[in-house]
Amino acid sequence: MLEFGKYNRLKVLREADFGVYLDDGDKGLLLPLRFIPKGLKVGDEIDVFVYHDGEDRPIATTQKPYAQVGEIANLKVIDVTPKGAFLDFGLMKDLFVATKQQRTNMRPNCYYLVKLYIDEQTGRIAATEKFDHTLQNDTLTVKERDEVDLIVYRRTDIGYVVIINNQHTGVIHHNEIYRPIQVGDKFKGTIKKIYEDTNNIDVVAGKMGYSNKVTDEASKILQLLKDNRGFLPYSDKSSPEEIYDYFKMSKKVFKMTLGNLYKERKIEFVKAGIKLVD
Repeated sequence: MLEFGKYNRLKVLREADFGVYLDDGDKGLLLPLRFIPKGLKVGDEIDVFVYHDGEDRPIATTQKPYAQVGEIANLKVIDVTPKGAFLDFGLMKDLFVATKQQRTNMRPNCYYLVKLYIDEQTGRIAATEKFDHTLQNDTLTVKERDEVDLIVYRRTDIGYVVIINNQHTGVIHHNEIYRPIQVGDKFKGTIKKIYEDTNNIDVVAGKMGYSNKVTDEASKILQLLKDNRGFLPYSDKSSPEEIYDYFKMSKKVFKMTLGNLYKERKIEFVKAGIKLVD
């Protein structure tokens, strides 16, 4: 059974002049010629995304959409009509959001958080801004210290509400934010605390704790040094903005990581920056 709007692993049944047909349990699902990877042959299995093309025919592609059915994504509006808006979601066919599924009046070239679903009447992939009811903390699938996927949902007085694994909501407090963030940003985070009486969740960006952060960022800095002939023009004197722009980490974590690498004699401080120790 095909899962529309998702990746399916299918076997190649036969070849044709305009592509190959994949085993869909029926007459075969077309994977057009332009999407066939080199060396694919009859009998091979391949992961493809399945959807309906512009003529409403089931079709497969090896293009990578920005989101699958059931996921939430921040997508750009390509066009607006009286019936709804069309969003770019990474495929040749744009994604439709009916006017009644919009919370705001969508405008071209703007980005909006939407959730993908299968329209029951047409069977096509569609999107909606009205997905609050699908986010719930009554039954949690996460626990404290779990690494999770986060999407910034909205700003509040205490921080930012984030969507956790497309299922739950949580909060990153202002004092836990070490870089500029905005609605629609996606990044990894960690469950910091779950309040048993309410199931409210506090999260942090990245991995929690000094040792985890330093270990991760040390590997990043060493690799960047290797990629740049053993030298980088940054130090603990660099501004927080410069450090974040280049290393994507806070100055506090950067300084801790440099100190650790220096103690391990993996780097040395020079006048113009940091140098990899041979």
